[in-house]
Amino acid sequence: MSMPPEDGNDSPGTRKDRNHVHGSDARKLLRRFCAGVLATQSLVYPGYPYGAAMPFCTDQQGRIVVLISHLAEHTRNITQDRRVSFTVSPLNAALQEETRATLLGEIAPCDDDVVSNRFLRFFPDSKRYLRIGGFRFYAIEPLHVRLIAGFGSLHWLPGAQVLAAKLPIADAETDIINHMTADHHGNLIDYCRHFHAVETEQVEMIGIDCDGFDLRANDEVYRIDFESEIQDAQAARAQLVSLANIARA
Repeated sequence: MSMPPEDGNDSPGTRKDRNHVHGSDARKLLRRFCAGVLATQSLVYPGYPYGAAMPFCTDQQGRIVVLISHLAEHTRNITQDRRVSFTVSPLNAALQEETRATLLGEIAPCDDDVVSNRFLRFFPDSKRYLRIGGFRFYAIEPLHVRLIAGFGSLHWLPGAQVLAAKLPIADAETDIINHMTADHHGNLIDYCRHFHAVETEQVEMIGIDCDGFDLRANDEVYRIDFESEIQDAQAARAQLVSLANIARA
């Protein structure tokens, strides 16, 4: 699959640095959403894309992960053609001024228990679908990403530059979640209040990665970005403490 023309007339080095920054921005954008539109190549109407909204989460590196029934139109389509797109966007009157993205890539089954457990923390009701049977997790390997960072700010990015590296924080996720939920519930309340203006006692951490962490409060998911990218549990602790101090100030 060939790469679209690069934006601007930058030197290769400058372009690579710019793409790295935009790639990180695109990944953080994807992590802020919990639903998007998956488009597959229609078998019923060849040549036309078939799009449908669905819940998703990202894995540790930033890939889109979805849960699809074997009866779904998408499943039939991707058995013949794995090329897909996935779009995330806010929905409001000022849409053209908002940051949004469309990912082009190839979708494939994902049977990784760590990834599926992460998805189920975001969408616990999905457990009932797994009990019914016929549902499977899929992940999208990004090839190209179109990042629209507001009106007139348009960027094609290589998919590999949107993904994070494989980092030790992935192995520490479950332990950090358990620790924060059990021993630092007050901090989670403070995060909700300060960063999202949400007053609640019912809050739990459901995910953490190199870019930030996710909380569930009042049946809604709230994303909080780290001040800088982290790599391991020690760096996560430092960032969580820093953000807790900010939230209490």
